[in-house]
Amino acid sequence: MNLLYDISKYLENINTDSLCNLLLYDPRQPLLFNTGLFLVLFVAFLFIYRGLRFSPTIKKLFVIAFSLYFYYKSSAECCFILLGVCVSDYILGRWLGCVSRRWLRRGIVALNVAANVGMLVYFKYTNLLLSTFADFTDRHFDALDIILPAGISFFTFRSISYLVDIYRGHIAPARNFLDYTFYLTFFPPLLAGPVVRAKDMLPQVSADPHATREMVGEGLFLIMSGLVKKVIIADYISGNFVDRIFDNPSLYSGFENLMGCFGFTLQLYCDFSGYSDMAIGIALLLGYRFKANFNAPFKSQNPTEFWRRWHISLSSWLRDYIYIPLGGNRHGKNRQHVNLMATMLIGGIWHGASWMYLLWGAYHGLLLVLHKAVSRIWHAPAMLQGTFMLKSINVSITLALVVVGFTFFRASGPDALGDMAFQILNDFRPGIAPQFVEAYMLIVAAVFTGYVMHFMPRDWTTGATRTYTAMPILLQAILLTMVLFMVIQTRQTDLVPFIYLQY
Repeated sequence: MNLLYDISKYLENINTDSLCNLLLYDPRQPLLFNTGLFLVLFVAFLFIYRGLRFSPTIKKLFVIAFSLYFYYKSSAECCFILLGVCVSDYILGRWLGCVSRRWLRRGIVALNVAANVGMLVYFKYTNLLLSTFADFTDRHFDALDIILPAGISFFTFRSISYLVDIYRGHIAPARNFLDYTFYLTFFPPLLAGPVVRAKDMLPQVSADPHATREMVGEGLFLIMSGLVKKVIIADYISGNFVDRIFDNPSLYSGFENLMGCFGFTLQLYCDFSGYSDMAIGIALLLGYRFKANFNAPFKSQNPTEFWRRWHISLSSWLRDYIYIPLGGNRHGKNRQHVNLMATMLIGGIWHGASWMYLLWGAYHGLLLVLHKAVSRIWHAPAMLQGTFMLKSINVSITLALVVVGFTFFRASGPDALGDMAFQILNDFRPGIAPQFVEAYMLIVAAVFTGYVMHFMPRDWTTGATRTYTAMPILLQAILLTMVLFMVIQTRQTDLVPFIYLQY
């Protein structure tokens, strides 16, 4: 089923029963940005949204209603959990803004953190903790049927940052309940980020912004970019190559396994940054501007720089609300190393109930600690500093280390990881490279294109955005239609959810 077929299916043979089935929750068909149903609903939503300029309050209510429906299509009755968080945050925020006693203020923040972390532990880690306990005690354990609400990590992080920022005096409590509910439920970043801060968005909500022509052009360009990354690159290399390698690594040579590792690294980047591009682009069409969530992370020259470029909203959240409260770098080098490791371990386990995520977090924590330690005692010779050769070496080493880390991230378990490492170290067979290129010509082309696009100068992307924004509306529409056509032709038969929806 491709996007065009989806749209025709939704518009033909409409009757009461089929319409109800289409609009009701279906766990196999979430309402994602890359589906025909979302395109149809969003066009209708945008038309009504623009017609409600006469009443900011009605417009906010309409957006909140659509956002809750958007979430309902992904998580059913869990939308009431999201509403409950909105109510509790608003009440606690107003309470926090009225009290001055330090112990009481800390208690309010602690209550919010405990409630949000408690939800995460219950929904994401109950089965892991119980199964681990059963393994240690040699008891049988049947996994509990716990449905994970989509995007729960993202809205709980926003909830925590809101109360903490009020406590720190960075923002004032929201006085309008609709404004706060709008902020927390706003559908573009709801399921997979970016992690938008209240201090960045609440002022925009209060101002009732309108999209300018430049914002619309930029938004459409980001949406097209996100679709290309997600459907044409990420989904294609995933279904036709990467998944096969990681499902049975021992069936493939070490060379093919290594290509699978590089392929997954690109897949994850294109999938996740593609979602972020679309979320930011859709928000721009509605008049809201978010900060960029990725900044060419594979151009990083060291692990520290990588985390300043990769999933920026999450890495900055971990820095501001975990690393700095733990002490940051204020208590000596050894304490800084402990804080870095603790922050990355928390970031690893945040991704889900798997010890592989914890291993991935520990690996990146170790990389950060080693980089800090080495950078204090060793510096490149003066003649090499700032040269293209040194930058290329640094980028290559950092990318290789990142690929190893994402292999931990993707592997189904230690056994699969061990099989992959064994094949790479003991059965590499570089001589099959020509046959590999011939057999996977389109895959190689997609991966090569993805990495080349990533390493293009930033000025090229900025220039392309400005060029598209300056085009006449008719040309913009033609280019958008061409991109949609390519997406339709490339899209997989089955819907491929965004990877970060499970986090």
